[in-house]
Amino acid sequence: MSGWYKSGGAQLNFMDTGAGMPVVFLHPTPLDHDYWRPLVDELGRQPGAATLRAIIPDLRGHGSSQLGALPVGAFERAPQAAVLSMGQLAADVQAMLDHLAVREAVFVGCSIGGYVMLELWRQTPRRMRGLAFVCSKPQPDAEPALIKRAANIAIAQEMGVSEMFDGMAKQLIGETSRRRQPEMVSECRARMTLTPDALIAVQAGLATRPDSMPTVETIERPILAIAGDEDTAITPAEMEAFRVAPGGCEFHLLPKAGHFAAFEQPRNVAALLGPWLQQFTP
Repeated sequence: MSGWYKSGGAQLNFMDTGAGMPVVFLHPTPLDHDYWRPLVDELGRQPGAATLRAIIPDLRGHGSSQLGALPVGAFERAPQAAVLSMGQLAADVQAMLDHLAVREAVFVGCSIGGYVMLELWRQTPRRMRGLAFVCSKPQPDAEPALIKRAANIAIAQEMGVSEMFDGMAKQLIGETSRRRQPEMVSECRARMTLTPDALIAVQAGLATRPDSMPTVETIERPILAIAGDEDTAITPAEMEAFRVAPGGCEFHLLPKAGHFAAFEQPRNVAALLGPWLQQFTP
């Protein structure tokens, strides 16, 4: 079912399907909750799979969720930009869990979804039974990324987002997927519905996110880390950093997968995620 809740003055949307162990799926930007649909479907088809309650929000400003009023000025390279911080996104997720009366859950996040999970660990570790990162990392933006964030903001302010999204759809889908299933590019592009204001706020929020390497060193819950070997945004070496977590990290390198690995290869990701989830069942 689809539902609504309010957080920080914004009306936010989520999907809530199935019954059983709550698993919260946090999608990458600039996509929406539909990114996870193929993976959730595959998890349900696995023989002996755990019974899952899949809770899948549209992050603030994405999909059907409102952007709302946000603070301005935290990103010094774009001082007039509103900032959608990881702290705000984590607070939104907590508000959703409170709305659903879910005390604790397992979390799965891709890209920005993983950054939100790291912030959730800082805010409310007691609600997190396990953390699965798909093409996400704990390191902050390096200088080249900060330059690109500022450039993206300038482009969105002056020209909008259409051409930028055209390029992102091609770049973030892995080379092998683009060659074998070219329709994936248009499918992903169709889900990129952020307004220029939302994209600006997201870029500023990504640029100002904290270094989460010290956070990883405190995570005492099981971690699953899945990297794509054709990911042009996050390298497998960056994801190897999750191995230092005291709760343990199961690491996998997914061949021929790009940044949107769970959408490109839902069956293969489900084959890794499903068995890992079994440890949380009674």
